[in-house]
Amino acid sequence: MDYPKTPDGRYFVHNERLWRCSNPNLSEELRTRLVAELMDARREVRRAKRAMEATSLADARQRVHTAKVALGERGNTWWDDDTDFNRFLVKNTPYAQWWMDLAHQK
Repeated sequence: MDYPKTPDGRYFVHNERLWRCSNPNLSEELRTRLVAELMDARREVRRAKRAMEATSLADARQRVHTAKVALGERGNTWWDDDTDFNRFLVKNTPYAQWWMDLAHQK
């Protein structure tokens, strides 16, 4: 799916909520490797949940977190300031007017 991205490229919007985009400054090779690690970890989360393996589940969730931090989707922001609206409803952020304008274009 193609979700709308904020004009500054920091977030995409899904279900009216902002989600941080991956760091665009990562090389394609590194980004591809990190996405593969993330997807492997997510599959392990699913497997561990089904098997009810608490230790494996915790380890897999940590791997997901580590990959998302490396991609720039969590942790320190990849832009110049520390403001972060990740997971905020777009209407409660400085992007509210942009979102309303975008909705009226449809």
